[in-house]
Amino acid sequence: MSDAAQAGGSTAKALRIALLGYRSNPFSGGQGVYIKNLARGLAGRGHQVDVISGEPYPDLEPHANVNLIKLPGLNLFDEAYPLRALRLKHLWSPTDMFEWLSMNSGGFPEPYTFGRRVFAYLSPRLDAYDIIHDNQTLAPGVLALQNSPVPLVTTIHHPITFDRDIALANTTSLGLRLLIRRWHYFLRMQTRVATRLQRIITVSENSKEDIGNAFGVDRARIDVVYNGIDTHAFSPQPDTPRAPRLLITTASADQPLKGTQHLIPAFARMKKEYKDLRLIFIGKPKPGGDTEQLIRQHNLMDSIEFVHGVGVEDIVKLYARATLAIVPSEYEGFGLPAAEAMSCGVPVITTDGGALPEVVGDCGVVVPRADPVALCRATLNLLKDADQRRYFAAAGRNRVVKHFSAEVAAAALETYYRKIMQHTGKAKLVTRQDSQQGVPA
Repeated sequence: MSDAAQAGGSTAKALRIALLGYRSNPFSGGQGVYIKNLARGLAGRGHQVDVISGEPYPDLEPHANVNLIKLPGLNLFDEAYPLRALRLKHLWSPTDMFEWLSMNSGGFPEPYTFGRRVFAYLSPRLDAYDIIHDNQTLAPGVLALQNSPVPLVTTIHHPITFDRDIALANTTSLGLRLLIRRWHYFLRMQTRVATRLQRIITVSENSKEDIGNAFGVDRARIDVVYNGIDTHAFSPQPDTPRAPRLLITTASADQPLKGTQHLIPAFARMKKEYKDLRLIFIGKPKPGGDTEQLIRQHNLMDSIEFVHGVGVEDIVKLYARATLAIVPSEYEGFGLPAAEAMSCGVPVITTDGGALPEVVGDCGVVVPRADPVALCRATLNLLKDADQRRYFAAAGRNRVVKHFSAEVAAAALETYYRKIMQHTGKAKLVTRQDSQQGVPA
């Protein structure tokens, strides 16, 4: 029996996969989690995966079939003073200069500059790969690789237009609105690239519709492969007793998209009935930001605890203690926090934002988005119904294992890869001159 078969993978020829991510830290967003789980799942099926990433780099599990290739940029988000980060060597690199100028004028240049760097890296190494899989860079440099004989696949989790529009809807400050629009200027590039991509994967049926509408992409070019959850790491801990009145949420605390501005007032209402109710936030609020101000406004400083910078093992322990999990997002392309909580056997209350109802199904409570009263009512009802909580805990775990595990996602992607490889005819060898077309200076 082959190694791949022993690992539960395919007995067909192992694939050589280039998995691209412009930033892949699993603690800084869902895209990093996607890279980590996908690399793990594909390697477990016997495939060779090269994760080619910009900073911050992914936290990959050690595996003989996974290799991290670092393409460093300026990493200006980690600089205390980005204006002072320019060095003499950067003056000779148009890519570095663009990144520095764009960042310091309020833009988000990382997808574009990573696209240029990954094109330069991969162009002379295309023979090393069977598939190039890009994780939502959506940059001209990556699009240029579509001209090569190696099939290019792109994952779009959801259109970032939703992030921009929700952020704009949650502020009346003219200056902040201008900054939001400036930061999201890269969406023009992403829209142009998306309309020219031949093969797109997304993570939910809801995202498929939204990508088609927001980017004007033909839905026939979009296939759905759900996110893969590490159901071995995110698993129930039956020996850990649940606290009687402990809520847990995972959210980027100051992003309006994540719905914290609705959860805090909802929690204040809940406290009127349960004085001893507590809330753990897996996330970190901005000092003096909107979340901190809301907490002080509702006098909840002693009832809310923020936990950040911890690993999966610690997060699972927190889930094991929680009575139930709340995901208050206004929009999610998939909803990793909901699926991870369900995988841990925690009953979930969430909203109808984006793909959340698609992920939770009938294994949790779904309320209207941006509605603190509905969120409060649903939470109080579930706190009073232990039988319903036990049902949701078991049903949610079963649903994730069946539909959303990393193994299920990797198997589906392997089938997809082999299908497009069969339909990819011989293409002319890419040349530096051909591929530079469409790559802005």
